[in-house]
Amino acid sequence: MTTTPTLTPAPAATAGIRTTRPAPRRLRAWATRAPLLPALVFMIIVTQLPFVATLVISLFDWNALYPDARHFTWFGNYAEVLTDPDLRRSVLTTIVLTVTVVVVSLLAGLGLALLLDRRFRGRGLVRTLLIAPFLVVPVAAALLWKHVLYNPEYGLLNGLLHYVGGPQPDWISHNPLIAVEVSLIWQWTPFMMLILLAGLQSRSPELIEAARMDGAGPWQVFRHLTLPHLRRYLELGALLGSIYIVQNFDAVFTLTSGGLGTANLPYTVYQSFYQAHENGLASAAGVLVVIGSIIIATFALRVVSSLFREEVSRG
Repeated sequence: MTTTPTLTPAPAATAGIRTTRPAPRRLRAWATRAPLLPALVFMIIVTQLPFVATLVISLFDWNALYPDARHFTWFGNYAEVLTDPDLRRSVLTTIVLTVTVVVVSLLAGLGLALLLDRRFRGRGLVRTLLIAPFLVVPVAAALLWKHVLYNPEYGLLNGLLHYVGGPQPDWISHNPLIAVEVSLIWQWTPFMMLILLAGLQSRSPELIEAARMDGAGPWQVFRHLTLPHLRRYLELGALLGSIYIVQNFDAVFTLTSGGLGTANLPYTVYQSFYQAHENGLASAAGVLVVIGSIIIATFALRVVSSLFREEVSRG
């Protein structure tokens, strides 16, 4: 019995094939990435280098009024941020402010989104008017609430109370934190409404119609179909709102100037840097704000990627 010999390529030839094929791929990959390099370098210079400088400054006991007394303290500034009563109070105020604004804005945005999901005459005009508060510049919105609505002498709120014979309180002095929260809720409710309205309009109409034909009422459809479908959108709205409200400075600075127990962490950073001239302490507090925002943003990116995967699989 004879066997035909199998022909095997020479090692040198196979080695040459393996080394020459990846080269065009690498060239194509670099050619694709090359136009993005200037943007990447610009982003690193503008965002990462200042953050690295902030990290370095946060490790120093550095008062701008006494530059010669600057010395290295490792994590002493971070320990002071976490143990100082005023700074801890500002952290607690930041948490309370963020949670309250996000939760109330989500509930109000959900209610408005459910209303706008129905067809009625003038729906486009109503949607535009409801979006308008989110388009107002934050400082202008805070000034609007401070002078047009909250002012105890000529504000609209006390004007309406005077018309009906009610009391005319000084809203900011009596309820400072609530005054800040209401102004932020007014501004962020349209943002939540847009996200949830997009979620409502991505529902399957056939599934809703089948549930109604099976005898499901409006509450049952909302509880068992609409709410589970909106879970990802609710998470996205909560995470994105938290990222921005944790860093909010305009409303606190404009309405109360950080007084009456309304100083959040961003305002404390401003106060430590520009008023107390404590560069190291302010940098440490700023780094903590950035770390908290990065943690929230990480969850937000995961929710966004999961939404994209669901849309791709559905399409």
